[in-house]
Amino acid sequence: MTAQYRTFFGLSREPFRSDLSLKEILQTPALAAVQDRFEYTVRLGAIALVTGDIGSGKSTALRYVAATLHPSEYRIIPITATPGSILDLYRVLLAELHIEKSSTSRAVLTRLIQKEIRTLYEGKKIKPVLIIDEASLLRLEVLAEFHLLTQFDQDSKPYLPVILAGQSSLVDQLVFRTSRPLASRIIARCHLQGVSRQEMADYLAHHLTLAGLKTNPLEEAAITAIQQGSGGLFRKANHLARGALIAAAAEQSLAVTAEHVRLAATETF
Repeated sequence: MTAQYRTFFGLSREPFRSDLSLKEILQTPALAAVQDRFEYTVRLGAIALVTGDIGSGKSTALRYVAATLHPSEYRIIPITATPGSILDLYRVLLAELHIEKSSTSRAVLTRLIQKEIRTLYEGKKIKPVLIIDEASLLRLEVLAEFHLLTQFDQDSKPYLPVILAGQSSLVDQLVFRTSRPLASRIIARCHLQGVSRQEMADYLAHHLTLAGLKTNPLEEAAITAIQQGSGGLFRKANHLARGALIAAAAEQSLAVTAEHVRLAATETF
């Protein structure tokens, strides 16, 4: 798996990368849907839910949308959920807020977090926005308590908008009776699913152009194979497309075929 395929196809850089700059991210209807709900939720200081299968583009969409908020007015607080306790979640949040405090008291940690949020909002005139990725990992008991963190002045001040992002199972978790106080605060939902064949063709062409190709080497059948093999999910499509390029280069073929995609599929899950 050397980088010789890049020389063979004349690629200026590794194709199908995940570390795209904001201006390189492809604008899609799904991205626009996430942005619309994100901005609406932040404006009202409520909670939004972004779900989708693994590799559907949730994290990329949130990274893009969050970057559109001006840093002089907003403070993005991104954290990744763990299957730990509510105390573990609070400690991760405190670390992101650069607050060093060790305590086993929910009340103490809640006060510390809320004090910092209030200082940002009222003192520094900066609106905090909490983004929790992999939120489907959160335990039911965490979902049952988490809404308490967003309550300021008897729930009258919308100081902490929250974006919960995770797999579709997160919706099932929010249906439980214990999760209702949190679920009742959700005002917008967006589900990212596998893209169509045409959307996949546009996506692959976009990435190949970013990598320096002026002519798309993917045959129509190869594009179809990538869309079907990935279920329309971007992450797996990236692996299949890159692997197909490698397989084609190994055969000294400038045309990437469905058979090359099949070979690539034997290397991935």
